[in-house]
Amino acid sequence: MSNEPITLTAGPAEATLHPANGGRLTSLTLAGTQLLRQGDRYGCFPMVPWCGRTRNGRFRDGTTVHQLPLNSPPHAIHGTARTEPWTTARTTPTEAVLTYDLTDPWPYPGRVTQVVTLTEESLTLAMSVETYGDSFPAQIGWHPWFRRTLDGSDVRLDFTPAWQEERGDDHLPTGNRVDPRPGPWDDCFGMPDGVDVTLTWPGRLQLTVASREKWVVVYDEQEEAVCVEPQTGPPNGLNTLPRLVTPIEPLEAATTWTWRPA
Repeated sequence: MSNEPITLTAGPAEATLHPANGGRLTSLTLAGTQLLRQGDRYGCFPMVPWCGRTRNGRFRDGTTVHQLPLNSPPHAIHGTARTEPWTTARTTPTEAVLTYDLTDPWPYPGRVTQVVTLTEESLTLAMSVETYGDSFPAQIGWHPWFRRTLDGSDVRLDFTPAWQEERGDDHLPTGNRVDPRPGPWDDCFGMPDGVDVTLTWPGRLQLTVASREKWVVVYDEQEEAVCVEPQTGPPNGLNTLPRLVTPIEPLEAATTWTWRPA
């Protein structure tokens, strides 16, 4: 199939995907109100095969050290798939299935599948990574840019993490867990019972980002948007908390956003 834009519709909800732009969700509107920051770099993009920053672009797999391109010097950030075209495998009016084949500069062959499902009250993003050969470490996550202000109403974030990853001067976790600190944030938090973060635009909308995964990065240092990023491990996790993709067990993750009037 082609990689032309895809529009999903369920009642007042409409979502647009651009496979050619990194398999990115470029628009999510509810009754005509846009929830995502607009622009080629924004919307909501998949982070795979790693999330956030990988220190100096290097990760170790056994005795082998791999070097990734430093696309956010001195680190490698947010994976390779967000800047590459994906392929549309299947669509219905409310669901799209996209695939992306891992290739250079990622050192292991494999396939990523993303399934996007829209209902009148929710959007679910599910992703899996499979190997075509050897086992390898990987991560899965999503990086949505939610608009800070909807129709004059500024967003409020509510969540109760068990800990915050202490952030070093290099923007990477130091390995120490600390009590959650007030924002603004560009920080990773641990939620052992699963990610559960609520964004409320008073008088307009309440949206909850949920996932069975235990890690979420919150980024709210820009005026235009706030980011709530569920992921399978912390930044630099290829080195500190690798999740293996094996021939018999893919890496799988999902997040669901649900909404209702505030």
